[in-house]
Amino acid sequence: MDLAQLLLREPAILTIWLILFLLAVPGLVVLASPEGVRRPRQALREAAETLRGHRDHRRPDAQEATDLTRYAQELTAAAEHAAATAQRWHERWLHTHQHLDSAWQAWQDAEAGLARRRAAAAFAVPETEPTPELYAERERFLARRVLAAARRGELPITVVADALAGRNGWDPRLHPVEQELHLHRAAAAHLARRYHQAAAVERTVWHDTQLAAATRDSLRTEAATATARAAGIGHPTVGATARRPAGSRFRVLGGPVKRTV
Repeated sequence: MDLAQLLLREPAILTIWLILFLLAVPGLVVLASPEGVRRPRQALREAAETLRGHRDHRRPDAQEATDLTRYAQELTAAAEHAAATAQRWHERWLHTHQHLDSAWQAWQDAEAGLARRRAAAAFAVPETEPTPELYAERERFLARRVLAAARRGELPITVVADALAGRNGWDPRLHPVEQELHLHRAAAAHLARRYHQAAAVERTVWHDTQLAAATRDSLRTEAATATARAAGIGHPTVGATARRPAGSRFRVLGGPVKRTV
């Protein structure tokens, strides 16, 4: 008791005792086993590695499970966002595919109409005496037919001015049969171009739709792996490799790359 009181009253003596104890630890480690007496350096090295290992694993498994759970939740939220994005791309592809079908049908209808007009034009057109009134009537006929075709989307609206001015192959003085044939040729060519443009857009949107679906599936797989690892942190399963890097934060980078597919 007197010794304990002395150590409490004299900190310097207590410090000396602690230093002596620390200096004696390596000797105790060496003398603790016959192997330590034969190989003192190896025994000290193994003791130091054991202390270092305890220090590296001082964080409990519960903290790691918490981090993995949070990471799995972030991945799950990202997967839900990717699923919504993939759904929007799929709906857009359906719309473009329907537009492609409509463009194809319009082109085929125009080609069928052109074939009928060619057959009709094969018969000889009766000759009539050209008069100013006749030419005026033909101009009005052409204007009505071209304007109606433009309103239906079979011709661009700019063609109306070309037809009335007699530009780019349009001739208001021709017989109505010949005017109809020229109009159907122009409509078939315009609708063919529109179909090919729609096909290019559909291919691009389909490509982006596939990318969005792949991103969704990848995030779902990663989220399931991280969730399984967090649930079995004490008993890791084979193949569960998802681990969040220290200090990192998961980010979702805005959907598929827009080429524009």
